[in-house]
Amino acid sequence: MCQKSVLYTAFDVVPSPKGASTHITYFVKGLVEAGYDVQLITAGDPSLPVEDTYHGAYLKRVISQETNFLRRATSFSEAVTGHLADEHGYTVAHFRSIWSGYPLVQAGEQHGYQTLFEVNGLPSIELKYHYPALKGAPVLNKIKRQEVATLHLADHVICPSRVTREYITSLGIPPERVTVIPNGVDTARFSPYPAPPDEVPLLCYIGTLAGWQGLDTLLEAMPLVLEQHPARLNIVGKGRKEQRKSLQKRIRKMGLAEWVSLEGSVSHNTIPQMINQAHLCLAPLSFNDRNVTQGCCPIKVLEYLACGKPLVAANLPVVRELVCDGEEALLFTPDDPTDLARCVLTLLNDPPLAERLAEAGCQRMRREFTWEIAQQKLLGVYERLLEDEGQGDKRRG
Repeated sequence: MCQKSVLYTAFDVVPSPKGASTHITYFVKGLVEAGYDVQLITAGDPSLPVEDTYHGAYLKRVISQETNFLRRATSFSEAVTGHLADEHGYTVAHFRSIWSGYPLVQAGEQHGYQTLFEVNGLPSIELKYHYPALKGAPVLNKIKRQEVATLHLADHVICPSRVTREYITSLGIPPERVTVIPNGVDTARFSPYPAPPDEVPLLCYIGTLAGWQGLDTLLEAMPLVLEQHPARLNIVGKGRKEQRKSLQKRIRKMGLAEWVSLEGSVSHNTIPQMINQAHLCLAPLSFNDRNVTQGCCPIKVLEYLACGKPLVAANLPVVRELVCDGEEALLFTPDDPTDLARCVLTLLNDPPLAERLAEAGCQRMRREFTWEIAQQKLLGVYERLLEDEGQGDKRRG
C-alpha cells in the first residue's frame, strides 16, 4: 500500500439518503483529492455491489442477513477484523462507530496505524430511540463501557459540535485530543431558488422520523398555525415502519390529513429541489439526551439555509452553534408547540423579516459551513496524526 493509506469504516449504507452517507461522501472526496489511498468498508445493501469504487476510494460492503441490529453490528465488527487479517500497511484507521472502532483500536499498535474516532452519534444514547424496548436494558451499559474504552484508546477524536466535544471530554478524554469539525453543505447544489407562487405556503421538514426530531411537537403546532394562516406541511424522511404508522395515525386523528403529507426517504440529489419548493423550513429538535447531552450538527439546518429558506428551529445549544436567534433564524422553546406556531406565524405574516433572516443565514452557511471547510479541517487532523506517528507519539490517555 502507498505511504498514505487509510482504512475508513462506517456501519452505514453508502450511498443512501441519510446524512451519514453525505458526511462520509465528502470526507472520502477530501481524502482522495489530497492524495490518500482510501479503503472504505461500509454496511451493505442487497441492491448494491459488494465491491465497488466510490469517488476514488475502493469500497467493500459487508452484507448481513441478520434482522437483529446488534447481531448485524457484531457481524460488521467481525468483517473488519477479518479484513485486517488479510490487509496490512494502513497509515490511519478512521472509524465512525464502536462496531468497527473497538477492534481497530485494539489492533492499532500491532498494525502500526494511527486511529481516528469520528463521533457523530453514540449507540448507548441513540439506540433506545430506534428500539424503545432497549431503554434501561443492561446491554446499553455494556455498550457505553465499550464506547469509553474506544474513546480512550483512539489517538484522536473528531466530532461535529461543541456540545459533543464537551460530552466526550466529560468522559475523561483530554480536550487536546478532540477536534470539532461541523458538518458542511455543498453550496453548488444547495443554492437559493424562489419557491413557486402559491396562495397556501408550504412548510418543509426533511430528516428522519426518529423520536429526537420533535415531529410530535411539530404536528401539535399545526392546528395553532392553521387557526390564523393557511399552510401545508410536508414531512419527508426515513423511519422504521412503526414510526411511520404512528405519525400517520396521529395526522389522521388530529384531522390534519388535508394539510400534512408524509413522504418516505428520497434521493439526496432531489433534496435541493424539495427545499426550494418550500416557503419555510423546520428543525423542531426535542430537548433530550441525544440532542443536548451527546449533541449533533443537523445537516438539514445547513441545507435549508444554503437554499435561502427562512428557518424555524428549536432553541438548543447545537442549533445556536449554527445560527443566532433573530439574526439568521427564529428559535422556539424546545417541545413547545405554542412557541413553534408563534415563530412560524411571525415569518408567514412578515415576509420582509423572513427574507432578511434567510439571506443572513444563507451568507453564514457559505462563509462558515461548506464541505470544503470541513475537508480542510479533517486534513489538518490527519497531518497531525501523521506527525505523531513519525515521532512515535501515541498519546493515549
